Amino acid sequence: MNPLGFDNEKYRRLQSEKIKERIASFGGKLYLELGGKLFDDFHASRVLPGFAPDSKIRMLTELKDDAEIIIAINTGDIEKNKVRGDLGITYDLDVLRLIDAFRSVGLYVGSVVMTQYKESSQANSFKAKLEGLGICVYKHYAISGYPYNVPLILSEEGFGKNEFAETTRSLIIVTAPGPGSGKMATCLSQIYHENRRGIKAGYAKFETFPVWNLPLSHPVNLAYEAATADLADVNMLDPYHLEAYGVPAVNYNRDVEVFPVLSTILGNILGESPYKSPTDMGVNMVGYCITDDSVVSLASKKEIIRRYFHSLVERRKGNGGDSAIHKIELLMRQLSISVDDLRPCVLSALERAEETGAPAVAIELPDGRIATGKTSPLLGASSAALLNALKMLADIGKEVDVISRRVLEPIQNLKTENLGNHNPRLHTDEVLIALAVSAADSKKAQRAMACLPELAGAEVHSTVILSQVDIATFRKLGLHLTCEPNYQTKKLFHN
Repeated sequence: MNPLGFDNEKYRRLQSEKIKERIASFGGKLYLELGGKLFDDFHASRVLPGFAPDSKIRMLTELKDDAEIIIAINTGDIEKNKVRGDLGITYDLDVLRLIDAFRSVGLYVGSVVMTQYKESSQANSFKAKLEGLGICVYKHYAISGYPYNVPLILSEEGFGKNEFAETTRSLIIVTAPGPGSGKMATCLSQIYHENRRGIKAGYAKFETFPVWNLPLSHPVNLAYEAATADLADVNMLDPYHLEAYGVPAVNYNRDVEVFPVLSTILGNILGESPYKSPTDMGVNMVGYCITDDSVVSLASKKEIIRRYFHSLVERRKGNGGDSAIHKIELLMRQLSISVDDLRPCVLSALERAEETGAPAVAIELPDGRIATGKTSPLLGASSAALLNALKMLADIGKEVDVISRRVLEPIQNLKTENLGNHNPRLHTDEVLIALAVSAADSKKAQRAMACLPELAGAEVHSTVILSQVDIATFRKLGLHLTCEPNYQTKKLFHN
């Protein structure tokens, strides 16, 4: 089992206490801008071993009696059919997914705010769809010169023009499908309207990274830079925090750059700005919950290497350029690491591919053992490696068949004769189904199936870019996958 470096229960306790404290400091109502992923925060769980991917949502459910959700979506993203890269769905569909996800854990979704609203068939259709589902929708408009034109922003033609989203709880969590959705502007507009109604309400930010009370060059913060290498974000010391308190704190450039304006806006609305620095605005308690710095540092270095491979693959797919790659290369040099370091599965996969002359996959198990898989007429390299890893964990010989041929052959026939596939090789999900069926009669297959949870946290490397099916299977099993930036075939269309 991988060593832990983060106390998840302590984090949930401290984080909820900090948010309650901030609500109280504003007299009982707080608009909390939520950055990063609330559900399935796998980046945090990879760089902070012990952090549960659903930790933040579980923490918020402890406040559910006081909490209300507003989801902001930029109208322009609806018109452009903007897609979430991790989920492969458009932002408007993700709003529906988020509402369902919040409701499933007992959190109340009060409304959706359509930011930078302008009339269009797509915007009107989406608004009508939400209202038809019984969801309150409010329109916020673009403000010329935002966020710097403070007089206009704080006028009837600025925030005053926006529709006020009616709320009923003391903690208003403002979230969105992705960046650029207008979360901060939604919070500020709401506070402006609350103040005009004689209700005192405050503002705070809830973001996990960068970790403000870790050094700027700490691997955890550098891993965040690697994760956002395709954006313009850069970690930096917060000069306002250093001046106000004489204590160094890490923030990122956009918050630092906009702070003077944000402080002015809050000062005008509330009578006095409650914050002396952008770091003051945050309620992030992650840094207080790291229990083993060496463990999280090693995990973060591995994550930077994984992000490097991801950037190489994105460039190969035509979705990214050289700038992200060069930025991560600089981070790797800063930490004196390379792609050959820390993840032995990379070299094992390359060696296996060279031996066989075909694509290969290597899986480094949490206990350090490595299972490899090659491409064969029956199995793809990913499927073979996954099966071999399970055999290794179950102490079953590599040459022993744990899946019956009478199970495999009908699946292959179904693929080629009925479903129109030219390739009879089984993907990882199909292999797991075949293994599950075989487990009905085979004790060896049962033992292999029982070892599936032990794969969580394993490192995987493929010498070719995998299919979305295999990528999704590895992700669901909790394995950390990287690929060489090569396609298995020379076809123009890859899926």
